[in-house]
Amino acid sequence: LLFHYSFLFYFYGGEVFTMGVHSDIDRQIEKLRRCELITEDEVENLCQLARDIFMEEGNIQSISSPITLCGDIHGQYFDLMEIFAIGGDAPHTQYLFLGDYVDRGYYSVETVLLLLALKVRYPDRMMLIRGNHESRQITSVYGFYDECMKKYGSAHIWHLCVDVFDYLPLGALIDNEVLCVHGGLSPELESLDQVRMIDRKQEVPHTGLMCDLLWSDPDCQAVDFTLSPRGAGYLFGERAMDEFSRGNNISLLCRAHQLVMEGFKWHFNKRVLTIWSAPNYCYRCGNIASLFEYHGGDMHPRYTFKMFREAPQEERGIP
Repeated sequence: LLFHYSFLFYFYGGEVFTMGVHSDIDRQIEKLRRCELITEDEVENLCQLARDIFMEEGNIQSISSPITLCGDIHGQYFDLMEIFAIGGDAPHTQYLFLGDYVDRGYYSVETVLLLLALKVRYPDRMMLIRGNHESRQITSVYGFYDECMKKYGSAHIWHLCVDVFDYLPLGALIDNEVLCVHGGLSPELESLDQVRMIDRKQEVPHTGLMCDLLWSDPDCQAVDFTLSPRGAGYLFGERAMDEFSRGNNISLLCRAHQLVMEGFKWHFNKRVLTIWSAPNYCYRCGNIASLFEYHGGDMHPRYTFKMFREAPQEERGIP
C-alpha cells in the first residue's frame, strides 16, 4: 500500500501542507540534496502527488514576477545545485524551469526527482514546464531510460516519470506579457487560446502545435517559418515573431532548447531570449550557463542575468 494517511490539505505561502506527507517530502528533499536515491515506493508516491498538482495547472500557467528562469538542465545534478547556490533556494526564490530536465547527464534521476519534490513542497514557487526531452521516445534513446534501469533495476521508475511528464504545462505567462515555452512558435499558432485548448496529457506528437512549442527555434535567416533541421518543429523568423507578438500583446518570448556558449542569446531586437543553464554541456562543450532574473516590466532594471560555470570537480562525481 502506498499511503496510510488521512489527508488534511491546505496551502500557506505557496507550500503544500499535508498531515503525514509534509515530513516525508522534507525528508526526501534532504536525501535528494545529498544526491541519494529515494525508494521506489517513495518515487511512486511523489509522482502521484506531483501529477495531482500538475493536473490543476493550465496548459499556459499564469505567474507573476519577480521570478528566476532556468534553461536546460539535462541531468547535470551538481550544476542544478549551483543554480540554487547562486539563485537562491526555493521557496525564497520563485523559479520557472523551461524543460529538458533529463538525458545526457549522469544524474537525470536525482535531478528530476528533486525538482518534482520541490514542486510538491512549494507548488506556487517552483514552476516546471515540458521540454522536448520529457517524452517516452526521446528518453528511451538519450539516457534517462538506461539510467533508471541501472539505478533501480527495472523500468518502473521510468514509466512513473514519463507518465508525470504528460501532465507538465506547455508554457507559462509572466505578468500577462512574457511568454515562456521550451522551444518556440508554430505556423499553426495565432492565439494563446489555441494552446489553452490542447489536450496535453499525451506523448509529445511528431507534428502539430504541441510539437512545435517544444521543438521550434528562432532563426535570423527565416522570415516566417521554414522546416527545422531537427526533424521536428520549425525555424521561425522575425516577421513571424512580430505578428504573434502584436496579436497576443507579448513583449518577450523566453525559451531554452538550444546550446548557447555564452549562456544566453537575444534574438530579433531583444524580443526573443534563449536561456541555457547546463554549463560545460555533456561535460565537454566548455560553455558557460545563465539564470534570467525577471524583475517585472515596470522595474528598473527590468531583468538581470546571473552567469555560472560548472560545479567544481571535487564536488561532482561519476556514478
